[in-house]
Amino acid sequence: MSREHKSLPRLYVKAPLGAGGDLALGEDHANYLVNVLRMEPGARFIVFNGADGAWEASLTLARKRAAAATLVAQLRPQTPPSTLWFGFAPLRTGRLDYLVQKATEMGAGTIQPVLTRFTQVRNLKPEKLEANIIEAAEQCEVLSVPELAPEIGLTALLAAWPQTHGTMPLIFCDEAAEPQRLAAQLATLGQGPVGVLIGPEGGFSDEERADLLALPFVIPISLGPRILRADTAAVAALAIVQAIIGDWR
Repeated sequence: MSREHKSLPRLYVKAPLGAGGDLALGEDHANYLVNVLRMEPGARFIVFNGADGAWEASLTLARKRAAAATLVAQLRPQTPPSTLWFGFAPLRTGRLDYLVQKATEMGAGTIQPVLTRFTQVRNLKPEKLEANIIEAAEQCEVLSVPELAPEIGLTALLAAWPQTHGTMPLIFCDEAAEPQRLAAQLATLGQGPVGVLIGPEGGFSDEERADLLALPFVIPISLGPRILRADTAAVAALAIVQAIIGDWR
């Protein structure tokens, strides 16, 4: 994508995208383009929907509560969906927003809240999480928008894993794991689908850790000798996985 296009605003839309098509924009998008950015008919911006790639669009209607555009040309083809599953114990507002945004930027394909014994927050608002995912995708040129899976208890997740995820390994960040074995452990997994699970600020309980270690598809890894906040641990874990067996190779 050219430097000129990189400076254009990016919007996530749900409509199908194709050459020469017309695009109706809702009140929220109209407010952003017309009232915030002060765009007028003829102004250019970029749209994507997570399925049809990134498209340059030209504004044709610019009203305070409604806007429309014409699709000019595809700028980037659609990227394949990520096979990286990311599960996390919900945190308090602010840290939670950061965690979801960073998981999107780091290439997660599915993001799922997992309730544990020491989870700080329950009964999340899916629409708020989705808004954070979309905001991160818009800002960082992510075309394959992660799927937000409904929150689930850890026990239920582990019981259903073989049925929902087959033989996909589940990496969980274990404070008691040996750092020296990290690269060797991950290298044996190849580049297939994989899950990464981050616990809450208080860590997993002894019972939860025992349940995880008893399962054949679970792989404990260390994130090093330092104590990390849960949102920092998430970024560290995703970076390690992407660097050793993911799409950074």
